[in-house]
Order: sequence, then C-alpha cells, then structure tokens
Amino acid sequence: MQESSKDGAMRTLTMAQAIAEAIGQEMERDPAVFVMGEDIGKYGGIFSATTGLLDRFGPERIMETPISETAFMGAALGAAAEGLRPIAELMFVDFFGVCFDQIYNHMAKNCYMSGGTVRLPVVITTGIGGGYNDAAQHSQCLYASFAHMPGLKVVVPSNAHDAKGLMIQAIRDNNPVVFCYHKGIMGLSWMSYFEGSTNAVPEQPYAIPFGKSRIVREGSDVTIVTLSQMVHKAAIAAEQLAEEGISVEVLDLRTIVPLDREGVLASVARTGRVLVADEDYLSFGLSGEIAALVAEHLDTVALRAPVRRLAVPDVPIPFSRPLEQAVIPQVDAIAAAVRGLMGARPPVNPLFQGAQA
Repeated sequence: MQESSKDGAMRTLTMAQAIAEAIGQEMERDPAVFVMGEDIGKYGGIFSATTGLLDRFGPERIMETPISETAFMGAALGAAAEGLRPIAELMFVDFFGVCFDQIYNHMAKNCYMSGGTVRLPVVITTGIGGGYNDAAQHSQCLYASFAHMPGLKVVVPSNAHDAKGLMIQAIRDNNPVVFCYHKGIMGLSWMSYFEGSTNAVPEQPYAIPFGKSRIVREGSDVTIVTLSQMVHKAAIAAEQLAEEGISVEVLDLRTIVPLDREGVLASVARTGRVLVADEDYLSFGLSGEIAALVAEHLDTVALRAPVRRLAVPDVPIPFSRPLEQAVIPQVDAIAAAVRGLMGARPPVNPLFQGAQA
C-alpha cells in the first residue's frame, strides 16, 4: 500500500501545526470527529496539538475536561461505541497509569469480546519523551507498553509530514490508536527541538498507511532501527560517521503496531549489522522485539556482527539534567555503538550513555 496525497501547495510546518491541521481537516470532513482532554481548547493543548481548533469548531466538538483521565477515557470509549470518532488527549503518556483499565481492558478488548460487533474508533494522543527536566513522572516513552496490548495500534511519528498523514489515517481507522508525539520534536518556541522534525507538508489531506517504515538515509555498513526523536539523533550520528568512512542506513519505523517487519529485515539484510536506538526502557521493550525479529530470521539475514541495542537503562528518568542526558541515548552514544559494531572499541561505561546490550 502506497502513501497517498493529492497535489497541493507544500508549506513548512512544525509537528504541532501538522497534527492540528490533520485534526481540523478530518473534523471538517466528518462531523462524528471531536476532541476531548485537558487544556485542549483556549490553550490549544500543552504541546499545541489542538491550537486554533476551538475557534473553528466550538466547545461542543473541542471539549475541555477536568483533570479526570479515567472519566474522559471512559467517555471516549462510550462515544466510539455509539458511532462517534473521539480524539482523547492524554496530556503525558505517564498518566496512562491513571486510566489503565479503560484503555487496557476495554478499548483494547471490547471489539474482540463482542465478536466484532462493537467498533471503537478512538485516537488517544499523548506526549512522550524526556530531555527537559520533567523528571520520572513526565518523561517516559512507554509506547512498548501499549504495543504489548493486543487490540491497540501504536503510531510514533518523527516529523511533521508523517505526523499529518499518520494522524489522518489514525482518525479514519476503526480501531483504537495510540498516537505518541515526542515533546522535543513538536517545534514549540518555548522548548528546544530538532530542526529536522519541521518539514514540508501538503495543504491537502493525505493518509500514510500504518506498518510502513521509511528509510531516512541509505547506507551499506550498519542499519539503525529507530523512531520518534531518536531518528534525528541517529541521522546526526550517521553524518558524523560518514566522515569516518562508515555508511549508516537509518530506518524510521513510524508505527510499531503494526510493525514493518519486512522493512526491518530488508534493511538489515543489506547492511549485515543492526543497532536498535530507542528512548524507551531497555528491558522487555521495542529494542528486544527488533533483536528477536532479526535473530529469528538468521536463515535469510546474514549478520556480520551481533545485534546491538541502545536504550534507557532500567531506572526512572532523573530530574537532574546531567543525569537525564546520561541515561537517555544521545548522538555520541549512537555513534559509539555503531563504531562498536564495526569492530572499534565500545564506550567505557555504557550505563551512562544510554544502556546497551
């Protein structure tokens, strides 16, 4: 399935602007689409994902809620069961724990438990990631936790173009979708961010199919499998490594449920080496899933080095900026891990450069 977009003017948008535009266009197309959550109206969302929508659609479709995640996730569930298409903003992914039952036991399972008679077209949008001294309860990624739950689709874009197309696809999907946007690539003026996330976006609506990864940079020596903000760190590391004669291919997963297994295996087959760079926790997560995928296909993928994983060590995200920067993988840690795959000396203390395995 190919990405589709109509001809239209291309503008440079931030990821926040692209997401808000996608939601607005789908609300214009389908009166069943509405948004609910904390500070999504006049404030436009803490990460600006709903900026301007209240003025266009009014409070009946841009619905401010109290600080009551369990209540409004339950309301979104009920609305979807009755034929509406709610978008519910969970301000920080860390707050998932507050409404765990509504998502894990109901959104993810009620279609299956009803024999397919109940469809739940809910989009949960949520901010992920660290790097801004928000400490342990506001800095996690946790997308692997959602991916572990059968019944949920999980989307994690890395740039404005993909964010718009994936959001439109998410809203039109008849299944619950968790849409994770990293705070550090939303393009907010009050927060430093990676410039590569702000890019050209068509004015017209377009959908990007789930389960289709994107090759950000072609290479022949090592594949870096990654997503979200880590895509930009990997691209910077790849530029640095090219000066050393190391050719790195960067693969942006874009969605992890569904996962583009064929795309991962094809890239690794070309390079023979793979590094999984992830801002989620090291143990029992996405990096282990990709490593297992490659290991299960060694009959068709000839590796020239063992799979290497680079992720957050199994500790809460620290408030201290030096410690936070140490546990979240940075550009230097990615470059060092690639050199290790190529046979160079690995970092002396990998714990404090993002955990490696």
